[in-house]
Amino acid sequence: MGGQMQLSLFDKRTVSPFKQQLLKWIGNKQRFAHEIVSYFPQDFGCYFEPFVGSGAVLATLAPKNAVASDAFGPLIEIWQELKSNPSSLVNWYATRWEQLMSGDKVCEYERIKADYNAKPNGADLLFLSRSCYGGVVRFRKQDGYMSTPCGPHRPISPDSFQKRVDIWARRTSGTRFIHQDYRISLQNAQPGDLVYCDPPYVHTQRILYGAQKFSFNQLLHEIAQCKERDVYVALSIDGTKKSGSVDCPLPIPDGLFEHAVTVNCGRSMLRRFQMNGQTLEEELVSDRLLLTY
Repeated sequence: MGGQMQLSLFDKRTVSPFKQQLLKWIGNKQRFAHEIVSYFPQDFGCYFEPFVGSGAVLATLAPKNAVASDAFGPLIEIWQELKSNPSSLVNWYATRWEQLMSGDKVCEYERIKADYNAKPNGADLLFLSRSCYGGVVRFRKQDGYMSTPCGPHRPISPDSFQKRVDIWARRTSGTRFIHQDYRISLQNAQPGDLVYCDPPYVHTQRILYGAQKFSFNQLLHEIAQCKERDVYVALSIDGTKKSGSVDCPLPIPDGLFEHAVTVNCGRSMLRRFQMNGQTLEEELVSDRLLLTY
């Protein structure tokens, strides 16, 4: 990645943190989404986010005109419900929260998880994301089976969730949510538009998004095509693990990105999940934010 340079602080815009996450999701950028957004261009056309996930960067930016998409149908079902019928989204959550609190917590959680695995849907996934262990929603690769056990925490109340829904509905009011492959979103971007990509990470998220096929090299090809059309692209991807002592090499061609920024992500929730809840000082991780501009 020769020729790249670190952006100076003077190139950044000022962005306020937005901490009210709607979904719990591994790789959630909520805590440092404002830092990512601070490196976005001052002016751009339509905003595209083709791996919308938890929507943390989208909601922090709160764009007036945006297209957010994902290949994972149940996830997009949640976002489309937020857009079309926020009160229904609250009802999805409240119904399952009451079910969980009405009996044995683990047994009720497993019933909801079984319903989801029998027929994947946004309503069950919404609640599972907020009640599973560490927010690590993981899927078995061969069939998409959601396997994360119940978390020890008490999920937030329906009243608290409704307040978050109200806030998120306002912050995403200019966004269209679409169920589609990321390549379509990148190909639809026009000169002057901005695309932010937060794909499944190659080195740190192999157990996640397991039911989806994804080629990092194909993503790089689509980003190159966007750059040729004068579309701004920002890409979040693996940086370092183990407090910066382990680099995560990726086949990124020279000249594709003009700038590289290091974003400190704190301790790895995925590693904490894999190591039975231990918080390890050596498991601090960082992302790279790569910019074509």
